Amino acid sequence: MTVRILVADDQALVRGALATLLSLEDDLEVVAQVGRGDEVLDAAREHLPDVALLDVEMPGVDGLTAAGLLKQEHPGIRVVIVTTFGRAGYLSRALAAGVTGYVVKDTPSAELADVVRRVMRGERVIDAALATDALTAGQSPLTPRETDVLSAARRGGTIADIAAELHLSEGTTRNYLSSGMQKLEARTRADAARIAEERGWLG
Repeated sequence: MTVRILVADDQALVRGALATLLSLEDDLEVVAQVGRGDEVLDAAREHLPDVALLDVEMPGVDGLTAAGLLKQEHPGIRVVIVTTFGRAGYLSRALAAGVTGYVVKDTPSAELADVVRRVMRGERVIDAALATDALTAGQSPLTPRETDVLSAARRGGTIADIAAELHLSEGTTRNYLSSGMQKLEARTRADAARIAEERGWLG
């Protein structure tokens, strides 16, 4: 049986390389390639892949969001995240979205082909080093509102801008920023946003 694969990555060179390397395998066929997260569902509807390989950071919607939407509409498609972003928080989000594999882009092509075969057999395949990091990092200490405020803060802007965006008072916004900074042991709100983003806690 030939495994049909959808590859989604915003970097054309990476996308093409993945498709070419996987297509060298006798039992694998890349049936679709897309460069945006919001193109994943349409491609899946049209080409009906068995496995979707998704990058995390793509225009339109990110790969983790696309994975969740794909699993809702096509629960039979196995989703594997293939990314340069080995952040523990991303792994937690990926598992919550129902992905069956999570590997980093420097995985050798033969190993990636084996990952595709393993998820087709019903296995869940997670990069070992990343799984260890996820256990070490743990869950986000931030409340949902602290997360919202830090997400807005990473885009820059004043306290007033953040407050207006989230429909909060400026005082409440300052309080959420302050508590988030304390939890992350950050000196500035930009530093707190960076730390939370690197750990995959901002979504």
